[in-house]
Amino acid sequence: MTARERVAGTVANYVDERTGAAAWMKKNLNKVFPDHWSFLLGEIALYSFIILLLSGTFLTFWFDPSQREVIYDGDYQPLSGLKMSAAYASTLHISFEVRGGLLMRQIHHWAALLFMVAIVVHLLRVYFTGAFRKPREFNWIIGVGLLTLGIVEGFLGYSLPDDLLSGTGVRIAEAIIQALPVVGSYLAFFAFGGAFPGEAFIPRIYTVHVLLLPGIFLALITVHLMLVWYQKHTQYPGPGRTEKNVVGYPLFPVYMAKAGGFFFIVFGVIAFLSAVASINPIWLYGPYTPGQVSAGSQPDWYMGWLDGLVRMAPPLETHAFGHTISWNILIPGLILPGIMFTGLALYPFIEAWISGDKREHHILDRPRNVPNRTAIGAMALTFTIVALLNGGNDIIATTFSLTINQMMWFSRIGILVLPPIAFVITKRICLSLQRADRDLVLHGRETGTLVRMPSGEFVEIHEPISAEKAWTLTQHEQPVPLELPATDARGLKRPGAIKNKLRNRMSRAHAVAVPKVSAQDLKEIEHH
Repeated sequence: MTARERVAGTVANYVDERTGAAAWMKKNLNKVFPDHWSFLLGEIALYSFIILLLSGTFLTFWFDPSQREVIYDGDYQPLSGLKMSAAYASTLHISFEVRGGLLMRQIHHWAALLFMVAIVVHLLRVYFTGAFRKPREFNWIIGVGLLTLGIVEGFLGYSLPDDLLSGTGVRIAEAIIQALPVVGSYLAFFAFGGAFPGEAFIPRIYTVHVLLLPGIFLALITVHLMLVWYQKHTQYPGPGRTEKNVVGYPLFPVYMAKAGGFFFIVFGVIAFLSAVASINPIWLYGPYTPGQVSAGSQPDWYMGWLDGLVRMAPPLETHAFGHTISWNILIPGLILPGIMFTGLALYPFIEAWISGDKREHHILDRPRNVPNRTAIGAMALTFTIVALLNGGNDIIATTFSLTINQMMWFSRIGILVLPPIAFVITKRICLSLQRADRDLVLHGRETGTLVRMPSGEFVEIHEPISAEKAWTLTQHEQPVPLELPATDARGLKRPGAIKNKLRNRMSRAHAVAVPKVSAQDLKEIEHH
């Protein structure tokens, strides 16, 4: 044993005798994680957040969060001699005069976009596979909270440079705040430190952007990971996988090696995008002035759906008790998003209440086996996509030689008509896939080979599927009984008629699910 090894062993023993760290490390380093690519979506969000912290720290050394007026005399000659805020001038300084500044700005922006993409796709994976069910309801709420905070944080971040594009977005935000009845004007006056645009807004959102919200993010992400660690990871159905175990690889060394390598892959992709794809070229927009609006202005994609809702709202106002209520801003800008995010956060409890399912779940659902949930998700996605398309209605109209009115009426009609159509089509597809699975388990895979029977009848030969495939297709939750009695086994009264009706409807959606294969059937499949 070398001297270095003896010193390391002595230090390790010293720490272990005082903290008991060895037993804790041994237990947790052997913790098993399932191996599936979809579980990496959450890691992409985590790694993007780390890159955001590092790149944002770099930018704070040169950014001046002030709206005081200065005369620009930097390296970008087209804007030389113009009056602008110190925030905009310092952003130009970072872009053109700080070594690596423009690259770091773009890394920060691309990491923010990828962070939001990863959160959304991760939430979709959790939703469509039922990973939000007991005991993970609180983790789902934390995820929805991170999505909401991410939207706010992103908006504040691209508002900081105080260019014409970001200033237009801030002006829209002020209009949404003012749309609040009675208190809206006071809140806007407080936020901007006086009449718009004021001189206090950029310093205030800078503090929120670099201090308050990142601290909340760190706290929520920490709690989120602790819950995942404590509750164990969900896994897809497969041989040997039950509600009481996890099949996969240990944290050390397999999972840690994969996670470490994947971090550098995510960082490499972001750095490559930042090096070759320009984003948010603020020098082309110019400094913000309240009397100007940039043509073709578009927010980042995660705000585009909200902008689209505001754009498509008809001009409706109400004058009552000396106050004006602008419904065309209040409903799409505050009420509708509030309903959407509240419903999203409470969905695990709503589904459990309707289905009556109070059990713990660690095996994930196949989306086709839960057609109502999958159809609701498709309906919500269709609604959001229509609103997102309308957020770029001017760009789309120009590109495809359409008029704004055509885009507007398409979005107004489509946002009401297309989501129900998506619900029906998705549900029918799920039921059809269930029937296809049933035929595959019972009859085997079609081979395309025809055999003529002695009677003259032609019969296609079916190849039996493997026992593993049959197990995967058939291991899912049993449907709720179609008709619920008025009382339960204890003689207590069942829930009210509304809940009973909803539950029966949900159970009918599962009624054609693939039946579980008996042990004898599996033996016959294995024999083949």
